[in-house]
Amino acid sequence: MARSPLTLAASVTSALPRVGVVSVGALTDGGTGRYDSAIAELDDGRRVIVRASTDDAAAATLTAQARALRALTPGVRGLLPFAAPQLLGEADLDSGRAVVVDFIAGYHVDAAHVPAGPGAATALGEAIAAVHALPTTVVRSEGLTALTPDQSRGEVVRLVDRAEQTRRAPAALIARWRQALAASHLWRFEGSVVLGGVDSVDFLFADGPQGLHIAALLEWSGLAVGDPAIDLRWTSSAPAAAADVFEAYAGALHRAPDAGLRMRARMYAELEFAKWLLHGVEEDDEEVVEDAVALLTALADGVSADSLVADTESDVEDALAILGRVAPAATAAIDTSMQTDAYDADALSEYLETDDLTATVGRTAAPSDSAAEEAITADSPVPPVSATRPEDTQPIDPTELVALAERAVAGLRPTDGAALQVLDDSPGVPVVAPLIADEIDPVADQADAERASRAALHRWARSDSE
Repeated sequence: MARSPLTLAASVTSALPRVGVVSVGALTDGGTGRYDSAIAELDDGRRVIVRASTDDAAAATLTAQARALRALTPGVRGLLPFAAPQLLGEADLDSGRAVVVDFIAGYHVDAAHVPAGPGAATALGEAIAAVHALPTTVVRSEGLTALTPDQSRGEVVRLVDRAEQTRRAPAALIARWRQALAASHLWRFEGSVVLGGVDSVDFLFADGPQGLHIAALLEWSGLAVGDPAIDLRWTSSAPAAAADVFEAYAGALHRAPDAGLRMRARMYAELEFAKWLLHGVEEDDEEVVEDAVALLTALADGVSADSLVADTESDVEDALAILGRVAPAATAAIDTSMQTDAYDADALSEYLETDDLTATVGRTAAPSDSAAEEAITADSPVPPVSATRPEDTQPIDPTELVALAERAVAGLRPTDGAALQVLDDSPGVPVVAPLIADEIDPVADQADAERASRAALHRWARSDSE
């Protein structure tokens, strides 16, 4: 039996002992009826929302909601571009639990009614990205659930196993889901702060001077670290706006594109029907089971032979296209520089100051370079030297490098019946490749090598000076 607003007003005074309730009214937002809700005006002028659970599952959700809201410290809230409810009080009831939060004005938009283009779709994508960008310590410090990508995937595997064991789920769907689970590369994602499956109606919209924006996010009970795709599963119910939501999400989240994001979001949406089936089986409610079977059968007919894995081929292209539209400031903090060996300044300066052309400049030999070290004989003029920092290097005289290269090529003598051929088939540094000794004239080959080396280094010197 639903509680009356007056009964809920009494819950407010239990949760907030030192305040009085001036007025109270029923509140409904078109939800599923899991809670009895009311809006109350207090004697200090504040308006608050009170929600009371109608069953044990709803009571557990309200407890989780209160715990999550406590984790949202003022510092964390400052990172969000919208409001989150302030937890004002809690109360235990004879048949459940009540939670009191502050009232935030706004309106909901159902997923099916989210239009394409700028506006609600982009606002939702950016809002979800803001949550996913929160530091994971928000969750971990409160001891909330934190799953690795492998653990998230494992939970889906167990869900599919349970659905298959009921023998009521269509075999085609089980095969479809298992194929997606087997594609390990689609499950390589960076875990983030998630809401455990937020829906578009959990956001409050408001109109302001800058246009439509998100005023608040009301539902926080699923706060955890996990797969970000789970908070985008609702986009399957908004086919017209889905592309804009994902584009806005990727543009607002300063993170590498997730090629499997849309596939996993779609899969989580489909698995909601499997959860409904399992709920009916666990509750021994044949009416729920039949409803779930009908939904799963219709889904199987709708996807036919389509593969979730195949769908990601276009997702990769979409992700790359989105990355190209990200503002430069969004990627400025990402270090994509290559770390390379540098010439030793002292060794190079010694070479430049002496007429002895056997003075050497080389590179640091790593343990994996043993084969290359063997190719450089004792009489080679290019022994290795230590690497140093890039900022310590000195200017290089291209004419000196040409002379050095000529000496270096002269030192590459055939060993054990093999020779070295210098290929000059592309501009840049010559390429050295092994040849069989009886296929070439060593003297002619050495002359060709010298000419090729000089030509390549002269081209490099000209391009460098330009």
